[in-house]
Amino acid sequence: MKTLVEKAPVFPGGTSVTRLSVYADQAPDGVAGGTPHLHTASTEAYVVLSGRGAIQTISPEGFRETTLEPGSVVWFTPGTIHRAVNHGDLEILVIMSNAGLPEAGDAVMTFPEDIVSDPEAYRVNAALPPADSPESVLSAAAARRRDLGVDGFLALKAAADTGPQAFEVALDRFYSAASAVVTPLTGTWREVWEKSAGRAASETDQVLSALVTGSQEHLWQAALEQAPATRANQRFGMCGRLQTYNTR
Repeated sequence: MKTLVEKAPVFPGGTSVTRLSVYADQAPDGVAGGTPHLHTASTEAYVVLSGRGAIQTISPEGFRETTLEPGSVVWFTPGTIHRAVNHGDLEILVIMSNAGLPEAGDAVMTFPEDIVSDPEAYRVNAALPPADSPESVLSAAAARRRDLGVDGFLALKAAADTGPQAFEVALDRFYSAASAVVTPLTGTWREVWEKSAGRAASETDQVLSALVTGSQEHLWQAALEQAPATRANQRFGMCGRLQTYNTR
C-alpha cells in the first residue's frame, strides 16, 4: 500500500491570477483606464477576455501603445511602466510571476516626482480607505490616486518626447525613487518567493531528477486544487476592480 503525502500543489509556475475590470472613468487627460505603475520584481501578463483597449508603456525604449482586444496576450518585465486603457468593457485575466510579491508591494505608481521621491508621502498617497468604506468613498480615492499616477506618467512621456538625454535622466530618477519606496518592504520577499516560484522550480528539478532514474513516486502525490470564482472578494486595485483568487 502506497503512503500518500498531503501536499497542496503550487499554482503552475508559482504564478497568481486575477480577473481585472479596467476602470472606465476618464483621467484628466481624457483617457479612461487605470493607474500607471511598474513592478520592481515581477513580470506581468495580460490575457484579454473581453472588450477593447490598449496598454501604454514606458521603458528604456521610450513610449509605446499596444492594442488590446479579445484573445490578446501581452507581458512585460520589471521596470516597464504600464497604463491600462479602456476603450470599452475591457476585462483582463492578469497573470503575475512570483505569487505573493506583487501583493507584498512590489509595484510603484508613477506619482509626480515630489511625491514618489519621498517614501512617506508616497505611502500616504498610495493608500486607499479601509475596504469596508462606502463604495463612493473607495471609488473617489481610487480615482484620485489614478489621476496622480497619470500626472507622473505624462511627465515621463513628455521627457521621452523631448529627447533621449532628458528621458534617460527622468527615467533614472523615477527608477531610483521606485527602488527607495520598496526597499523597506523587501525583508521577507525572498521567503515569499521561495514559497511560490522558487518552490515550483525546485519541485520541477526534483521531478526531472526522478524521471531520469525511472522513478514515478512523485506521481502518487497527484492532486487537484480549486480556487472558487466569486465576486465576493472583488476590490479596488490600481488598474480597475479586481477579482482575486487564492492560488497559494
